[in-house]
Amino acid sequence: MELDLVEISPNVDPPVCKIVEYQKFLYQQRKKAKEMKSNAQKVVIKEIRFGPNTDEHDYQFKLKHAQSFLSEGAKVKSYVFFKGRSIMFSEQGEKLLLRFAVDLEEYGKAEQLPKLEGKRMIMMIAPVKKNKLSSN
Repeated sequence: MELDLVEISPNVDPPVCKIVEYQKFLYQQRKKAKEMKSNAQKVVIKEIRFGPNTDEHDYQFKLKHAQSFLSEGAKVKSYVFFKGRSIMFSEQGEKLLLRFAVDLEEYGKAEQLPKLEGKRMIMMIAPVKKNKLSSN
């Protein structure tokens, strides 16, 4: 019949085998893997940039944007960019990012504390998973 004996599950006891056409089996495996990959959820990262001396109005404006990004399910990468000698105010930038994380607590949680990388102080905020029971 020109069919092959294909081992389906080698780890179980006893191993499971099927009599199928091997090329067709490989094609279906690739097709299934491709479909699983296309259904995988892609992580979207939105960036919000601050200066070390960001004004209150600008802060509130960016806070609202971050809330909408997190409620849509995107991660928020917030950072303070230091130009020239403003790197001396790094503790001011850290306070700003920590305040940002506290204000966004109900929408997302901080994945890491603010850390300085070159002229940027970066902090990632991931969206909070919503319970399916509370939305119904």
